[in-house]
Amino acid sequence: MKNVAILGSTGSVGKSTLEVIKQNKDKFCIELLTAHTNYELMIEQYNEFSPRYIYLEDPSAQKSFIDRVGSINKETALLTSENELNNVLSSDATEIVVAAMVGVAGLKPVYQAVKHKKKVLLANKESYVVAGEILNNLSQESGSTIFPIDSEHSAVHQCLQGVKDQKSVSRIILTGSGGPFLNREISDFENITPKEAISHPVWNMGDKISVDSSTMMNKCLEIIEARWLFQTKNIDVLIHPEGIIHSLVEFTDNSMLAQLSVPDMKIPIAYGLGYPSKIHSGSSSINFEEISSLTLKKPDLQKFPALNLAKSCIDIGGTSFAILNAANEECVAAFLAGKITYLDIYQIVSKVLDNSTINDVKELNDIFEADERSRSTTKELINKI
Repeated sequence: MKNVAILGSTGSVGKSTLEVIKQNKDKFCIELLTAHTNYELMIEQYNEFSPRYIYLEDPSAQKSFIDRVGSINKETALLTSENELNNVLSSDATEIVVAAMVGVAGLKPVYQAVKHKKKVLLANKESYVVAGEILNNLSQESGSTIFPIDSEHSAVHQCLQGVKDQKSVSRIILTGSGGPFLNREISDFENITPKEAISHPVWNMGDKISVDSSTMMNKCLEIIEARWLFQTKNIDVLIHPEGIIHSLVEFTDNSMLAQLSVPDMKIPIAYGLGYPSKIHSGSSSINFEEISSLTLKKPDLQKFPALNLAKSCIDIGGTSFAILNAANEECVAAFLAGKITYLDIYQIVSKVLDNSTINDVKELNDIFEADERSRSTTKELINKI
C-alpha cells in the first residue's frame, strides 16, 4: 500500500484521482486531502476515504467543516496551517503527492514535495511553468520524481519509454482540441461570453482551465512545461478536435509514435500512480467503429495568438514565465467576473510581458516577486478598461 496526498482533491483532477484509487483500493490509501474552500465536498471525501489528514486553506471553510462534521474520528487530523501541511508533505509516511490544484499557489507545496524526495504527479502546470528549472535542479538533488499527469505530457512520457538516446528525438507534438471556438469566426470573438468560454467540447474542467483552453493559453503553458519536462525546445502543436491522440513524438529517422485513448483524465492519472506497472483506470476503451476520422491540422495563430507567447518566453527565460502566468491568471479572473472582454485577455497579457523587466531566477523569491509585480501591473490595466 502506498500513501497518497492529493493537493486539490475537490477539483476535477483531484476527483478523478480518487476515482482511480477506488479502482485500486489494494494498492493505495489516502494520507492527505486538501482544498481551498469546498468544505462540503471535502466532507463527502472524508466520509468515503478516511484520510489521515485534511487541510482546508480558508479559515472559514475549516470552521464550516468542523461545524458540519462535529468531531472528526481519531484516525483523521484537521490541519490548520501551512506549516502543518508542509510537515505532512515532508513526512516519510507520504510517498506520492498529486499536485491537482490550479494556479501558481501550488508552487510552495510542490516545492516541499520535491525537496523531500516524493513521487510528484504533476497536474498543476502553472508551478512547473514558472519554476521548471528550479524544480528540475531540486529533484536531481533530492531524488524526487516529477511525473506529468496532464494528458498531453503523459502521452509524451509514454511515447518516450524505451528511448535511451535523447538525441534520437526530433520533436514533440502536443495536440489540442481547439476548444469551443475552433470553428467560430474571429470577427465574432469580441462577443464571446464567460459562459461560452467555459463550455469545453471535449474535457470537463474547472472554469480557469476551460478559459485557458478556449484561448489556447493552456497550450502555451503546456509548451513551456514540456520544455522543462523533456529538455527540448523542439515542440509543435496540432489541433485535434476528436481528443483521441494526446501527443506524438517524432524521431530523427522521421518515424512517429503517438498515444491514443478516450479523453478521460483517469487514464494519465492511473499511468502516473501505477508507473512502471499498469493499473485499472476505470475508463472506457476506444471504440474505433464509432470514429469516422481523426483530424490533425495546424492552429490558426490569428485566432489563437497566445501560442506565440510560449516561444517568446522560452527564448527570453528568467521571470518571463512568472510574468506571463500571473498576468493570465488575473485576466481570466477579470473576464469571468465580467470586467474585461474575451479579446482583452491576450491583449493585456501581451502588453504586460512587453513592458516588464525580465530578471534571472535564482530562487523562489525571484518568482514570487515577479508574480506580484505582474499582478499589480495587470490589475492597473484592467482597471483602466
